[in-house]
Amino acid sequence: MKDNHALKKPVGIWIRVSTEDQAKSESPEHHETRARAYATSRGWEVTEVYNLAGQSGKAVMQNPEARRMMKDIASGHITGLVFSKLARLSRNRRELEEFSEFFKKHDADLISLSEAIDTSNAGGRMFFHLLGVFAQWEREEITERVNASVLTRAKMGKSINGTSPFGYEWKDRKLVIKPTEAAIRRKAYELFLKYRRKGQVAKELNAAGYRTRKGNIWRDTSILRILDESSAKGVYVFNTMRMTGTWRTEIKPESEWGRAECPPIVSEELWNQVVEIIAAQLKSHKKPGKPPVHLFSGLAHCSCGHKMYVAANSPKYFCRKCCNKIAIVDLEGVILDELKAFFGQPKRIANHLQEAEKNLAEKSALLATHQREIQKVRDEMHQTHQLYLNKQISGDGFRDLYGPAEERMKQLNAELPRLEAEVDYLKVNKVSADNVLHDSHSLHERWPKMTMPEKRQNIEALIEKVVIGDGTIHVSYSTQPTSIEQCKNLQGLGLG
Repeated sequence: MKDNHALKKPVGIWIRVSTEDQAKSESPEHHETRARAYATSRGWEVTEVYNLAGQSGKAVMQNPEARRMMKDIASGHITGLVFSKLARLSRNRRELEEFSEFFKKHDADLISLSEAIDTSNAGGRMFFHLLGVFAQWEREEITERVNASVLTRAKMGKSINGTSPFGYEWKDRKLVIKPTEAAIRRKAYELFLKYRRKGQVAKELNAAGYRTRKGNIWRDTSILRILDESSAKGVYVFNTMRMTGTWRTEIKPESEWGRAECPPIVSEELWNQVVEIIAAQLKSHKKPGKPPVHLFSGLAHCSCGHKMYVAANSPKYFCRKCCNKIAIVDLEGVILDELKAFFGQPKRIANHLQEAEKNLAEKSALLATHQREIQKVRDEMHQTHQLYLNKQISGDGFRDLYGPAEERMKQLNAELPRLEAEVDYLKVNKVSADNVLHDSHSLHERWPKMTMPEKRQNIEALIEKVVIGDGTIHVSYSTQPTSIEQCKNLQGLGLG
């Protein structure tokens, strides 16, 4: 990983202020000055400014300035992008995810000042990783609670909310047929019996001008979904699947399923006939499952330079070249202790966090005072202007009163971005250190209860490589700071 903390790190400033925002006095110049002040505080060099003033946040990736920025990231012309908050980058969730993946691919940093996210900082990067890991954990827990609630409501005979199956819609808390979609779904069953090919069914429906609910063309997967789903025969079955990983699902026990009656679109006989054909086709093309992955597969390396593997039914990682080996349970224990120790000494970090909290509070108070002063001068200027319009003061009197106030307003506005940048900087450092410490402890406590896929997900997020030598283990973290950065961080935390 390249050193993102080299002096004069080249960064770009992203400015996207909609017309509505500009009407609220949020000028592009203000956002640029604030970002420049933050970059200066980090010792970075601003080499590009990407100005999308007036551009809506619903879709920005195709904007010429956005494409120029991505080209500069890909070429290494800039290695970071500074913006005032995530909503300024884009208001489109999918685009934000695509931006995140693009920056990660090119080893570049995203710096959001309002959310206090700075991935150029080792603690910030680690916090970013942990944030994603625990966000996934939280999503899965929420999903389980929601599913349990849905199942309970269904068993009690209460209404079910959520997206309706294709061909239906919710009315008065019941599923009723949606004629325009039901006709398409019924046609799909008829076509499948005729051709016995999902692709041909999709082709026929598309040629006839039919589209999915979202307006997309039909594909094999969407055809399979509406054919296999049981609501068409009059029984809507739900709460049948659960997530077992980022992209994997498994079927829940049938005792946890919920059922609700609804008007049928096709006969039960026709539905059963179609489903039996699909099942036979899937069985004949079924592929062997992916073999289970060990926790440190691909990450464990021998000190001789070769990867270490686990043979079938073996309890150890083994180097095929020099026969170096280590027990699976021993390696996991050592790594878990390393993860806990990586974040330093809690007492000293706690003292640092208290001091950081105090500095942030003082600087935030100063910023608030500054903002109140700006509003006070603005009100005075407005009052002076009203006096002039009402002919209560002369032109000379207006100039004598308004001129000094206007000059002071310029000075206050020029100082505002610098103060905001100082507060941004303190927030980034405090939030990163505080959350990394908390989440690392949480990770350590949850570890015994995690499944193998969950453990693997955490390991991949935090660790880049584990080198196993003769009685030694060296862990390279995916966010491992350089020696220079470590010294800076230790001094900043009061540990150096």
